[in-house]
Amino acid sequence: MNAGEGFFAPLGARRLPAGRWADGRLEAVTELVADEVPVALAYNGISHAVMLASPRDLEDFAIGFSLGERIVASASEIYDIEVEQGAHGIAVEMRIAAGAMMRLKGSRRARLGKTGCGLCGVESLACFEEDASAPALPGAGMRIDPRALQCAMDALAERQDLHHATGAVHAAGWASRAGELLCVREDIGRHNALDKLVGALARGKIDVADGFAVVTSRASYEMVQKAARAGLPLLAAISAPTALAVQLALRSGVTLAGFVRGGRYVVYSHPERLAPECA
Repeated sequence: MNAGEGFFAPLGARRLPAGRWADGRLEAVTELVADEVPVALAYNGISHAVMLASPRDLEDFAIGFSLGERIVASASEIYDIEVEQGAHGIAVEMRIAAGAMMRLKGSRRARLGKTGCGLCGVESLACFEEDASAPALPGAGMRIDPRALQCAMDALAERQDLHHATGAVHAAGWASRAGELLCVREDIGRHNALDKLVGALARGKIDVADGFAVVTSRASYEMVQKAARAGLPLLAAISAPTALAVQLALRSGVTLAGFVRGGRYVVYSHPERLAPECA
């Protein structure tokens, strides 16, 4: 049975009429299609960004985005989050600390984000170089079993309910050093999925340095940047990295692995973290 013909539609998907061509004929069917909605993020009443995202786990998204964009230094600077459905999209209003608001007012106030965006809000090459910076992560003593990456990636594939229903979304997950997948978030955009994961970990007060992240996408520089800013010591992607992402991973101390599939992968930076605990 096709996913669109069942009775369960997960949050973030809707049923739409379609025509399926098979066996030489066109059949009228109902398909589950992923939602993609404008999500407006505002801080203390001031609009800052409009992102295209999946309409689920938006509080996690708001926190992760705020941390990744360095609008707040920690989740504790976000005092309240209100999510309101409107006629044209979803509004997420955050009340943040005065110091964070002062930092925000010094940056560009509004931007339009898209699911495939790159240098959103960067106004010059000099600004890009500053924007691409990420804090160096402490690496001493951190060891992850090399087999854990594939274990976590396999588990991630099993826990993508929205992707299983629609085939149209990415996922980001956080796993323990042993590869046990403990948190998963999905979104139409790979950046948003990672933001949602970071936000969920921050809300749960989870020590992100005691595990690693896996993503169902390529590893762009922006994905590495978000991982570094969140304090994630390792980012494992099912697809390839870019050269700029590898450079940033080397500079910031993130262990970056790509092509994690079929029990094999390629490590592009800081391979010393991948070693059995007993080694």
